[in-house]
Amino acid sequence: MKSTLPGGFLLALEGIDGAGKSVQARAISAALAARGFEVVLTHEPTNGPWGRLLRESATRGRLSPAEELAAFLQDREQHVRELIRPSLAAGKVVITDRYYFSTVAYQGARGFDPEDLLRRNEAIAVEPHLLVLLDLDPATSLGRVDRRDGRTNEFEQLAELTRVREIFLGLRKPYLLRLDAARPAAELTAEILAAVDRTLAARGIENPAATGPTGP
Repeated sequence: MKSTLPGGFLLALEGIDGAGKSVQARAISAALAARGFEVVLTHEPTNGPWGRLLRESATRGRLSPAEELAAFLQDREQHVRELIRPSLAAGKVVITDRYYFSTVAYQGARGFDPEDLLRRNEAIAVEPHLLVLLDLDPATSLGRVDRRDGRTNEFEQLAELTRVREIFLGLRKPYLLRLDAARPAAELTAEILAAVDRTLAARGIENPAATGPTGP
């Protein structure tokens, strides 16, 4: 039996490369699914045509700043329209590994105005109920990525990641939770789940698993 939430629940996990977003996305997804929620685990860039273009550009040579930004916006518009909005309308929990705050930070580091990027993205995207920023020192980040992939790509250079981190740390949202990504993964998972519970309680859902079964 699955439980649904009025309006659904959108959790965005953000941070520089190597911060552990994918690890936490999988852990939180499993924990909430075990509580009986229907969970949609997704990521950006997506697997759609614009997302594939962006991932290929990370290793084959970056697009121009304007082309890269346009591709991110196209990918996000499709992601929100085809997956995120319908899932939230159906009362599902959506967990996204990266969201539009990455565009604000990474494209901001390429010279665009972060505040303008935030406005442009929020014109097409759904703001999350909870935004978790996994903060990590860029040097540690590069070490993790190098161990994971055996190399770094053009998105993962120290100077750029330092600027990206600065922009992330400049975000000011009432639903933002910043965590030290150098902490043990299990501790971070527990703290994120506690934040999910608090956010749901603020919406009048005292017990996150008590919304009631709605179907098989």
